[in-house]
Amino acid sequence: MKKLAAFFHNKDVLNRILFTLAIFLVFRIGSAITVPGVHTSSNLWDDSNSSFSLLNMMGGGALQNFSILALGVSPYITAQIIIQLLSMDVLPALTALTKEGETGRRKLDVVTRILSVVLGAVQAYGITVAVKNSDGISLVDDSAWGYTKIIIVMVAGTMIMTWLGDQITDKGIGNGISMMIFVGIISSLPSQISSAFQNYLSDKVQSGDPTLILQGAVQIAVYFLAMLLIVIFVTFMEKSVRKLPVSHSNTSQSQDLSSQQSSFLPIKVNASSVMPVIFASSVMVAPAILISLFSNGNPPSWAQTLEDVFNYQKMTQMGDNFSFPWGTIIYAILIIAFSYFYAQLEINPERIAENFQTSGTYITGIKPGVETEQYISRLLNRITFIGSMALTLVALLPVILSMSGAVPSSLSLGGTGLIIVVGVALEVDNQINGILAGQGFAESEM
Repeated sequence: MKKLAAFFHNKDVLNRILFTLAIFLVFRIGSAITVPGVHTSSNLWDDSNSSFSLLNMMGGGALQNFSILALGVSPYITAQIIIQLLSMDVLPALTALTKEGETGRRKLDVVTRILSVVLGAVQAYGITVAVKNSDGISLVDDSAWGYTKIIIVMVAGTMIMTWLGDQITDKGIGNGISMMIFVGIISSLPSQISSAFQNYLSDKVQSGDPTLILQGAVQIAVYFLAMLLIVIFVTFMEKSVRKLPVSHSNTSQSQDLSSQQSSFLPIKVNASSVMPVIFASSVMVAPAILISLFSNGNPPSWAQTLEDVFNYQKMTQMGDNFSFPWGTIIYAILIIAFSYFYAQLEINPERIAENFQTSGTYITGIKPGVETEQYISRLLNRITFIGSMALTLVALLPVILSMSGAVPSSLSLGGTGLIIVVGVALEVDNQINGILAGQGFAESEM
């Protein structure tokens, strides 16, 4: 309650929260506006196993409405992944920009936005063709110019979403891009819960059979318990840190040992937070879009097989009597890979070692310089392994339950969405605590 009261006494925090909520309102209004020149049909979204289900969930149903914001921030996220990968000593020009500080970061951001426009155009055309061929929409103008207008509107929607995210980052609360995904998932949670009640309880209640009603009640209770456990586990992982005791060369000899080791370098077990799940989800959608782009509604058998392989929500048929979860395995590998990739971006052992050496700080028992860098690298790899395994487990558990038949496939997305929601919520809480602490509100008072 004291923390809530602090919001209203702190004008900066209150203004940031209200500004963020206003952006959310704009986003939700835009998600309900259908692209001009497009007529949606009743079966626009009748396939819960669609490869675009995850994209729709992250956009808060914007794709389901085929709205002007249907693409969400997915093209921008994909562009970020590509640029960051190319900046790791692949393209020297991009690598040089990463070393130019704030100026280089701004130039990289411009390149990322240009690439996101290109990817957005490709994605918009692919999705439009795929949905049209499945009779989900009909076009007023089926000519090349008609498609061009739709692509322009959808790409503009993506850039508006990106701009709104930037405004949240600068003037609101949290990371803007993550917050846009956050509100999209939050807005889809009521339908997820409603679907759970429908699948587990409503139909059984209508049957009037006490045994079936009891079974449904147990199933819905287990479902909500699983959601609670995911929240607790993700919170635990986000709060877990490995504390490295550090000392300073100017420490007075009169100080006792406990005082000398009072400062430490915290390294989060899950340094990459929810970004690996967001990145992996974006990559998993890409093959379906490319296949729709080039197949013009009639994909060859190998293309359909490839799309099934990248659909992590179902088994890939390998023969008449054998299927294998290739999509699930690929999804797990991507989460683990992006966990290491993003952890290295967030925590740079070489830079930390250089800063320590410059400031006269060193890890207790470890020599400054190269030995410090190697020690932090080894430690970061070990704890990232733990964090990535935990994140992968939580992300895949609902999917595995879905493939086993324990839960409906439409509910398996809830696990991924919940991970992102909890992770972003914790980041926002940390930022608010930092603002309040920086303005004289101690943690103990909150």
